[in-house]
Amino acid sequence: MTTNTRSARAGADIGGTFTDIALEVDGQLHSAKTLTQYAAPEQAVVDGLLRTLDQAGVAPDQLESLVHGTTLATNALIERRGAHTAFITTEGFRDVIEMRTESRFEQYDLNIVLPTPLIARQHRYTVGGRMSAEGQELIPLDDAALEAIIDAIEAKAYVSVAIGLMHSYRNAAHERRIRDRLQARLPHLSVSLSSEVSPQIREYERFNTVCANAFVKPLMSSYLGRLASGLEARGITCPVYLMHSGGGLMSLASAAEFPVRLLESGPAGGAIYAADIAARYGLDRVLSYDMGGTTAKICLIQDQRPQTARTFEVARTYRFKKGSGMPISIPVIEMVEIGAGGGSLAHVDDLHQIRVGPESAGSEPGPACYGRGGTAPAVTDADLILGRLDAENFAGGSFRLHRQAAEDALHRTITAPLGGDLIEAAYGIVEVVDENMANAARVHAVESGRELDQYTMIAYGGAAPLHAARICEKLGIDRLVVPPGAGVGSAIGFLRAPFGYESLRSAVMQLATFDLATVNDLLADMSREVSTFINETGYRGEVEREFKAYMRYAGQGWEIPVAVARGELDERDVADLHRGFVTAYAQIFGHAIDNLDAEVVSWSLSLRTPIAPVEPRQFGKAPPNERNIESRDMRAIFDARHGQFRDSQVIERRAMPVGNSIHGPAVIIEPETSTIVPAGFDVTRQADDCLFIERLKETAE
Repeated sequence: MTTNTRSARAGADIGGTFTDIALEVDGQLHSAKTLTQYAAPEQAVVDGLLRTLDQAGVAPDQLESLVHGTTLATNALIERRGAHTAFITTEGFRDVIEMRTESRFEQYDLNIVLPTPLIARQHRYTVGGRMSAEGQELIPLDDAALEAIIDAIEAKAYVSVAIGLMHSYRNAAHERRIRDRLQARLPHLSVSLSSEVSPQIREYERFNTVCANAFVKPLMSSYLGRLASGLEARGITCPVYLMHSGGGLMSLASAAEFPVRLLESGPAGGAIYAADIAARYGLDRVLSYDMGGTTAKICLIQDQRPQTARTFEVARTYRFKKGSGMPISIPVIEMVEIGAGGGSLAHVDDLHQIRVGPESAGSEPGPACYGRGGTAPAVTDADLILGRLDAENFAGGSFRLHRQAAEDALHRTITAPLGGDLIEAAYGIVEVVDENMANAARVHAVESGRELDQYTMIAYGGAAPLHAARICEKLGIDRLVVPPGAGVGSAIGFLRAPFGYESLRSAVMQLATFDLATVNDLLADMSREVSTFINETGYRGEVEREFKAYMRYAGQGWEIPVAVARGELDERDVADLHRGFVTAYAQIFGHAIDNLDAEVVSWSLSLRTPIAPVEPRQFGKAPPNERNIESRDMRAIFDARHGQFRDSQVIERRAMPVGNSIHGPAVIIEPETSTIVPAGFDVTRQADDCLFIERLKETAE
């Protein structure tokens, strides 16, 4: 192995099926995929990283930084596999996380079953004491009741405690006193405060978020500690950063303290990568599509910035309907996620219809064709039977797929109860998956007021390039981009992410009675918080600040974001806030409301390091007489649009001359994934190794 000094940075993404490694050395990309190890997930990161470093000829101690994202916290919440956790709340509010918002996610289901709260009632404790909505102490904290609670926590051997009191987002004094008393008696107890995890209005969302943080905190702290030790033992001593849900990087220490911020870290990396490609090609309207082994995610990217939100849901239990999951109130890149990955399992329901997911084979045992003991058919099994995958060269040839095992699984589960042949069964599985994803994209676009036919899709993830073109057909999208390293897209996105953090605070205040001193104190506290998070990463350069006020008309139930020019306000800024709110409200709803005062509900401050400018590019093609190239290798691949197998060219991505086009049907292969180009599309390799796939005009519908 060479020991020459070289610039090397790595990204590592642990998914439900594969752990992806992306290594950038002097601008050159190297990547690897390894099966995720559930018992010791950090080992897959260490092994995959060492293998990739060896391939690139880089010594472990030459690695400059490692950026990591993981679904471990998300999976722990979904599987309810966390610490023995207690919840302490204000007297009278013990059942908030069970009562929820009293809304019904399925209005006409008389037998509706609401999700079980993360922390059962017998593990929830109440203490006397009360703060007002303005942050004034109304009732002192009941010290005697608190001592009895601490006795119970010690006796029942809780590992972690969540503390969520009413209006602690305005005054956290009582929450801090409880923490101090707990840790004085039980110094090894893990404690999470809602005033630190999510200092926002709406107690159900805030309480649920702090419970989620406490539930996964010991697990994630242990994992991150083992990861750091494992890397150091193998000579990798570089700084380790974590991708958080909002699309920025945070320190290892911050991630261990606030693991709830990691829930969407992997998908966030993919959205950052798609935004980087969008900026490179000047694409203002992009639909990013990420399909891995367990889930598929879509995200709308406007003006090269992913759409963001302040809340999202984990573990939706009822056909992915909004309201059926656990709400988490943290800054997040907004995306729609469904259980439709390569490992998603197919079955026949009571109506004799094919259904796919959300259950997944994961990596243990994996799809039936992996030959690791899986017996239920997965999407990967269907893709293999339809000719989309090469059994001998899957995952860069790291292991062989077993077609007979896939056929047996489809026969037992699909063709035996429904009849028909294996091709029809496999076709049914992939069409259900693709339609589910297309329908999710349609709904998300409508909710956001967008029309997708003018969008460009950017596809990444190990399974996305296999399905992306078919979804484009369903959505009426004419242009598709598959970037280099698409199979490990989220890991590459980690390398493009800035250091960044967003602070949120709630303080309901009407503009007519606006308290400048209180607001400026709040904004100064937020500035100190985000600066601390940035400083923990070791970054000392320039940062970009963005202030927002979340506003509504007095009496309304929800709010909209309004840009704030400065971090310290005066009387002129209050007038600007009103004008900005009226303008934003009219843009969204078509009109403003006269003679009704506006109010600020929450404030947001985000800091991030500047993103390096990208070299602008345009999609290029060679002249028509030089464009089309032929492949000597052919494979019969099922064409879903026409319902039949068609002979398709098989070409390695790196063998495609830049600017030359291949007319579909074709499959472009590379170590981590394969890209299906149907009839009616052509594909052109760009100078930066992107694949530009475009629907031919004469076949566009």
